[in-house]
Amino acid sequence: MVMLRGKPLLGISIGDPSGIGPEICIKALSRSHIYDKAIPVVYADQIVLEDALEVTGRDFILHKCEQPSDALGLSGTIDFIDCGIISGRDEYQYSTVVEKSGEASFQYVVRAIAHAMEGKISAVVTGPINKEAINLAGHQYPGHTEIFAHYTGTQDFGMLLSGGGLNVIHCTTHVSMREACELITKEKVLKTIQLADKALRLMGKGRGRIAVAGLNPHASERGLFGDEEERAIIPAIEAARAQGLDVTGPLPPDTVFVRALGGQADLVVAMYHDQGHIPLKLLGFRMDPSTGLYADMSGINATIGLPIIRLSVDHGTAFGKAGKNQANEGSLVDAINMAITFAENWEN
Repeated sequence: MVMLRGKPLLGISIGDPSGIGPEICIKALSRSHIYDKAIPVVYADQIVLEDALEVTGRDFILHKCEQPSDALGLSGTIDFIDCGIISGRDEYQYSTVVEKSGEASFQYVVRAIAHAMEGKISAVVTGPINKEAINLAGHQYPGHTEIFAHYTGTQDFGMLLSGGGLNVIHCTTHVSMREACELITKEKVLKTIQLADKALRLMGKGRGRIAVAGLNPHASERGLFGDEEERAIIPAIEAARAQGLDVTGPLPPDTVFVRALGGQADLVVAMYHDQGHIPLKLLGFRMDPSTGLYADMSGINATIGLPIIRLSVDHGTAFGKAGKNQANEGSLVDAINMAITFAENWEN
């Protein structure tokens, strides 16, 4: 694990400059406790950081680094790698899908991945990107997870969400419902259970209890509502138990998360994107009914199975708030804190 002056070096890519990423990065790094345990290095463009400082009214010293090891690691100073994509304020606009912003956000994260793969930083923490913008810039990826998988050469990986006392890892993510059902195989479910075990150890929970959700209503009622449980999920659970893992299921999807919150499991294996995302966001997101804007966004997203550590916020670019000093940095702070925990428990 890469350390500088006894602390892990965290690379933070700020996400889409047209969204709230730069703002929440500035606000998160206002938390001095982060510097007690880690040295954050921001991947951005100087003009974008300068504008975010103006938006937030914060008075930081910007310290440009040629390499992450040049970081000072001082509270009140933002150490950053200038990626050289955006050089003028007229090249991007807040609250708008902009090709240049998509290119910038893509290059920020790719540069951070490269440094992590080269052993120059301990982990990558990502701000929110806009999928339309990165695709407009010519990078055909459905999201961060797939970018990391491609640039690290990883085949088997899982999306972990954590927040509100709930931890969830997904068998499938950014695919249609029809394709998700087709992807539920014994091999896929077993690999996800194994990734769940790794996630628990990274979180410092050791060999924890894993609950597996069914795919179908009532976990199919023994085949009445589908055969995926009998054909794929149950054999995967039996194989995982044979490997010594503490696994229960398949449990009805409408109650498995309640059970986990009630202390019966440390992590839930969800079969598809929304099955896991809905309970996490219900716990972590709060909307102000008077404004229609999110008043709070907490929780983290992690990619498990990569050769490097990757944590992220669990929300999007929130264009409606961009440039207005209204964004909440809680999710990014959670992601940074979890990255530190992962670094402390990392085993190559």
